[in-house]
Amino acid sequence: MTFSDRLFKKIEPVWNSYLEHPFIKGIGEGTLDKEKFIHYMQQDYVYLIEYSRVFAIGSAKANDIETMTIFANLLHGTMNFEMDLHREYAEKFGISNEQLEATEPSAIVTAYTSYMISQAALGGVENAIAAVFACAWSYNWIGKKLAEWPGALDHELYGNWVKMYSSDGFTKIADDCLHLINDIAKDKPEHELKKMEEIVIQTSYFEYMFWDMAENTSMWPVKELADA
Repeated sequence: MTFSDRLFKKIEPVWNSYLEHPFIKGIGEGTLDKEKFIHYMQQDYVYLIEYSRVFAIGSAKANDIETMTIFANLLHGTMNFEMDLHREYAEKFGISNEQLEATEPSAIVTAYTSYMISQAALGGVENAIAAVFACAWSYNWIGKKLAEWPGALDHELYGNWVKMYSSDGFTKIADDCLHLINDIAKDKPEHELKKMEEIVIQTSYFEYMFWDMAENTSMWPVKELADA
């Protein structure tokens, strides 16, 4: 059994819950309120900026050129291929790139990205790949699941989202993460594997909380009370 197989046995119940989440179901069924999607898209854009830093950390901590190159390619794919989707959606909604980059991160985005960056900084290259693994692989997993739903690929607004995350291009990003985590996990002692596993599980929980943040268009609860 590969390390990713071991991980999936742990996180599959959490990931299955994503498909029951009203935000994901709304994308797949084409019923999601547009304002919720706009909030998600802006928050995910600033998330991806910080997420990309983890790939940079992984590249810097890599012990060989091959691993360094894989992290660098993942960084490039995220900042161009994936973030281009957000920029395209923003243009449809009349939001400039400058406005996207100036988005104030929500509490969940701040907590999630801070956790990823801290874990990547505290450990070796194994922590860096563990920190980004759940996001890359779960988005591809969700995209492929939604692509099987009737009409999901053809929806005038959300079809491009499903196409992007189920595409061969994004599947390669997810597969590169999959192969990398399995390669790095080889010959690791159990205590290091446990730490990697913990990071993947925690980030999987954060992914669910991210969908909640998008569904509820939430930012900072105390700030919202103060601004009321």
